[in-house]
Amino acid sequence: MELYGYWRSSASYRARIALNYKRLDYNYLPVHLLNDGGEQHKQAYKQLNPNELVPTLVDGRNVVHQSLAIMEYLDEKYPGPALLPGKAANRAVIRAMSLDLASELQPLINLRVQQYLTKQLGVSDEGKSAWLQHWFKLSFTAFETSLNDNAGTYCVGDEFSMADICLVPQVYSAERFGIDLSDYPCLREVYGRLSDLPWVAAAHPSKQPDAEN
Repeated sequence: MELYGYWRSSASYRARIALNYKRLDYNYLPVHLLNDGGEQHKQAYKQLNPNELVPTLVDGRNVVHQSLAIMEYLDEKYPGPALLPGKAANRAVIRAMSLDLASELQPLINLRVQQYLTKQLGVSDEGKSAWLQHWFKLSFTAFETSLNDNAGTYCVGDEFSMADICLVPQVYSAERFGIDLSDYPCLREVYGRLSDLPWVAAAHPSKQPDAEN
């Protein structure tokens, strides 16, 4: 099994946590998003992932992109431990909270959006920072409410799930961009517990072979 990713990519971070949680061995193949115009745009990688994004999982003949699709694929092919535990209603909450972060917040703050803001639209650093602050605040405010309704030890009750995997990289990004998290006590509490889990800690960007200082 191979995972193409980038150390600081939130989506790659999710895939690493999921693979670690399921104790699946994989080869990590770095795709540098900034070197030489971005390795994700090279033809060899585009053949694997025409969206020119990371991560991409290769499992035998199966090639899967999009981190949530990767997680659901892993959950179906390698069922235990489950990333979508519980009955249908519980799994629906997990999926919804995962999508709140991975589909609503992440696409607005990722690298190619930031590059478009600054390079094509000429947005200043201050303007880009305001953009990030706005979308993080909107998303995290709603997510805090969801946590107040659903959290136990983790995002949804007391079982680790896909929602937790989606939360960890977004908090890492928020801290990196200097987002004030003081208004989100439940989020910070859950994140603190998640950070101590060995399969989460091992997936941290700083511990990846392509990590930069």
